[in-house]
Amino acid sequence: MLSKKTKYGLKALSFLGAQKDKKPVQISEIAERENISQKFLESILLSLRKTGFLGSKKGKGGGYYLLKNPEEILMTDVMRVLEGPISMVPCVSLNFYEKCDDCPTESECSVHKLMLKVRDANLAVYRNNTLADLLA
Repeated sequence: MLSKKTKYGLKALSFLGAQKDKKPVQISEIAERENISQKFLESILLSLRKTGFLGSKKGKGGGYYLLKNPEEILMTDVMRVLEGPISMVPCVSLNFYEKCDDCPTESECSVHKLMLKVRDANLAVYRNNTLADLLA
């Protein structure tokens, strides 16, 4: 299940991506328009800023803005920042691999085989979508 952090992060990125003038938007405006707790949104936007998706400006006229065009923001990157590993179990993760303690061999594990298919299907969707696709 998608976490609220990821859902709200995608909503905030979409809101910022839909801004025609690309000027900074205050957290309070995003929170109000997207019906997100401002305190929770602050931590999400901070994560997105620290990982290079967003820039911020302080003071009057300040707020958050996209650093890249929506076409350049891949969903694989967003999902990994907000949700963590894309795979459901660590033994099939591309970036966070860990051997499972309860499996003698991965090649004989039925769960491993299924989760490889799930990971690959999810990756295909994320790799083929950008923030621009969410805005379309």
